[in-house]
Amino acid sequence: MSNKNSYKMYPSDWVNYTFDELFAFEGGLSISRANLSNEGICYLHYGDIHKTNDNYINIEKNFDSIPKYNKPLESINKKYLLNDGDIVFADASEDYEGIGKAVVVKNPSNIPFISGLHTIVARDKTDVLNNEYKRFFLSDWNIRKQIMLMATGISVYGLSQENVRKIKVTLPKRQEQQKIASILSTWDKAIELKEKLIEQKKQQKKGLMQKLLTGEVRLPGYSGEWKKVKLGEILKERKETGYTELELLAITSSKGVVKRTEVDIKDNSSEDKSKYKRILPNDIGYNTMRMWQGVSGVSKYEGIVSPAYTILKPTNKVNSNFIGYLFKLPKIINLFRRYSQGLVSDTLNLKYENLKGIKVTIPQDVEEQKKIAEILLSIDNEIEMLQEYVNYLKQQKKGLMQLLLTGKVRVKV
Repeated sequence: MSNKNSYKMYPSDWVNYTFDELFAFEGGLSISRANLSNEGICYLHYGDIHKTNDNYINIEKNFDSIPKYNKPLESINKKYLLNDGDIVFADASEDYEGIGKAVVVKNPSNIPFISGLHTIVARDKTDVLNNEYKRFFLSDWNIRKQIMLMATGISVYGLSQENVRKIKVTLPKRQEQQKIASILSTWDKAIELKEKLIEQKKQQKKGLMQKLLTGEVRLPGYSGEWKKVKLGEILKERKETGYTELELLAITSSKGVVKRTEVDIKDNSSEDKSKYKRILPNDIGYNTMRMWQGVSGVSKYEGIVSPAYTILKPTNKVNSNFIGYLFKLPKIINLFRRYSQGLVSDTLNLKYENLKGIKVTIPQDVEEQKKIAEILLSIDNEIEMLQEYVNYLKQQKKGLMQLLLTGKVRVKV
């Protein structure tokens, strides 16, 4: 520990430490995921650390979803048991940005919990750090930068316990840590409430889809007949190619048809776009190889998509958005799987020739289809607005963290 602050970016009354001064270290218990079950001692795998979004794991809250190691507690060395406030690092990652991802364990009831394969446990050996502050300071860019520079490897990146010991950090006193953590926790609660509201809206939409798209509940003013029709009678295939000047689009399972630039995956598209298919607004596009998983969407754009997609042009007998929602119903997705060809899941494909024979039941009145789609679209719009607000809150919190964790903005204690 040094009282002299070597980092000019921090206030002079903050103190420098190395992780070796703050923590005692242990490795994890080398157990394969193949040996895990739904019963036994809670087990933290390095892969589960990578899945967390907020740098902590609450064992009481997530008990049912945490994998278990079905062995007697007496057979486990106590050094592998995780305590409240322990920090657990994942020492391996296929993603450079994810190297050294860590979680703070929230386990006030001391539920038996062990760290596993490819983990490094940092356990307090001083009272310098406030437990709530830990999960925020782990996101401090100064710490993240040091960890990323320590990473070794090419396709899989590793982090050694010896290197973690060398990490340097500059800390305020515990009272200020607690105040900073309290402020940032308030932002977390606001974000959590909005995310719960989004989840409620999604469940509401799911229930409405089941009722409205099957005719189980009818809209006021509509009493016309619903009839079973073949998809080939209401949707024709569009096979237009050669529109290389149009923007490249993609079709995703969650967002439907989007601009390719909005998708955060590697661009594997061919330089020669002459065989790429044209898609127009209100067309329905789907992934021929993944329609059995519900990968489809209604397009808002004119553009081109990979030949791996099938493009459907609606007739005047249907509303595109109604069909787009219908294609997301589990029972319809199950039909897509039944009509797909291939020996195993990885080779299943649903070409138009097979899709056009599938029968669905829809309102004969296109206006009824339109009204049903409008209700579901309004919920989607509300969810999208809420998600944008959550993203805004997260950005605001990120900026505030940078100011508070470096002491550029001080709090009163």
